[in-house]
Amino acid sequence: MSSKFQALKQECYEANMQLNELNLVVYTFGNVSAVDRENGVFAIKPSGVPYEELKAEDIVIVDFDNNIIEGDKRPSSDTKTHAYLYKHWPNIGGIAHTHATYSVAWAQAQRDVPIFGTTHADHLTADIPCAPPMADHLIEGNYEHNTGIQILDCFKEKNLSYEEVEMVLLGNHGPFAWGKNAAKAVYNSKVLEVCAEMAYLTLQINPAAPRLKDSLIKKHYDRKHGKDAYYGQ
Repeated sequence: MSSKFQALKQECYEANMQLNELNLVVYTFGNVSAVDRENGVFAIKPSGVPYEELKAEDIVIVDFDNNIIEGDKRPSSDTKTHAYLYKHWPNIGGIAHTHATYSVAWAQAQRDVPIFGTTHADHLTADIPCAPPMADHLIEGNYEHNTGIQILDCFKEKNLSYEEVEMVLLGNHGPFAWGKNAAKAVYNSKVLEVCAEMAYLTLQINPAAPRLKDSLIKKHYDRKHGKDAYYGQ
């Protein structure tokens, strides 16, 4: 039986397979979703299905209130976090959550990833934020929904724009990233992991390494994202 969400499911499936190919997940951990704003739904990986067994038809369609619209499997345990972000951030089209080693290490250390070099500055002008560990009363409540609140609170507190900073670490948990579509969310997850690894190695070589100077941050970000951007074809 064909589905009107076939293209959305395929986009989500391919993005999830990319997570695995880019070594951003362990076993069945991690997930990617893709949104269909017109129909008010998103596609997400089913919970606990190994990547080598995953098929496009396994992808689950849910609405922003976490109701299953299509699919016979349980959606990812992180579905409520995705739903909360889609509901509150209207300009994102895809979300990814990974358990990538260096990203998780920084999250477990409860530290922002400092902007040390131009690789980082090519993608964002700020340190990669790490939200504080979730408060006890939120952990005991609707945990995955409250993870969305935790992310929004972090951005509000640090005065960050979700359209400029497309990634976050959750203290003691791990990374979430997003973008204009599911593929960009995966791309940003890999960027986060690479920047986290580079920052870790930088501090091993020089624990007092200085932050990248503002002029270089601006130059590298603007040549890719500014009004006079000239990177690429």
